[in-house]
Amino acid sequence: MKKPLVIIVGPTGVGKTDLSIEIAKKMDGEIVSADSMQIYKHMDIGSAKPSIEEQDHIPHYLMDEIDPREEFSVAQYQKKAKAYIEKILLSGKLPIIVGGTGLYVNSIIYNIDFTATISNWNLRKQLEEEAHKYGNKYIHDKLRNIDSEAAERIHPNNLKRVIRALEVYYEGGEKIKDFQESLTENPAYQYAMIGLIRDRKELYERINLRVDLMIQQGLIEEVKNLMASGLDTDAISMKGLGYKEIIRYLKGDYSLEAAVEIIKRDTRRYAKRQITWFKRYDQIQWFDVGAYEEKKVFLHDITNFIEGKLNLL
Repeated sequence: MKKPLVIIVGPTGVGKTDLSIEIAKKMDGEIVSADSMQIYKHMDIGSAKPSIEEQDHIPHYLMDEIDPREEFSVAQYQKKAKAYIEKILLSGKLPIIVGGTGLYVNSIIYNIDFTATISNWNLRKQLEEEAHKYGNKYIHDKLRNIDSEAAERIHPNNLKRVIRALEVYYEGGEKIKDFQESLTENPAYQYAMIGLIRDRKELYERINLRVDLMIQQGLIEEVKNLMASGLDTDAISMKGLGYKEIIRYLKGDYSLEAAVEIIKRDTRRYAKRQITWFKRYDQIQWFDVGAYEEKKVFLHDITNFIEGKLNLL
């Protein structure tokens, strides 16, 4: 018998956290985060981590667990997330995966064997340094020369995926496969996947306001404390939106006003990429948050979808 699982995805700032807590309370669930920044300790403001009060007594896993000075991979996430899912199911609760990191979601719903995945941290660092020195297009052109199909699929500004494609080729001599071609669904789970969306203008306004609020709440001080612990832009945890830009501001690379505008711009771009990513999931059911005037109707529709999909009636 397949194990029931709720998955809530969508772009940053759309309202995933609020919904997940409401659904957890309504359906006796517990939450497993699928956010590559919220997983780190001491990174509360920039990752928009819900406070203890906001979590409202709902257990949250894979949030605030990893030291930001440590490397943390998708393979590690997959192992930990699956263990937490089992723990939640054994306690008679409903596991709810919530977040906007597509690779984390993939590691749960698809059969991906990370034991065969090769990682070359030195190569990654070298390519990142080249991108910083010569620009993202320089690295993207390297990919185009060896794998034109991947270069067509991956935007030059999606540096992490460009570097990963180069790493796969350099280490194994293989071309990185397309999303749909290389993945088979994990038969262990019966899942209900909810995608949250808003009108683009409304979403972008929410993102801009969220960035302003982060600055007001003390993001600069948070980054100063992280830097005092030895972290810099070369750490994986510091590559998240909001962190690398504030580090560069503190180093004098640009003004605070410029840093804030860059964070807003790049967060809007990231949200657009997230929507594109999640639209590729066949099983996803989209809900337009802004189309609902009443919260109870919104929750009712989503609860009905989950119950129907997972046969929980």
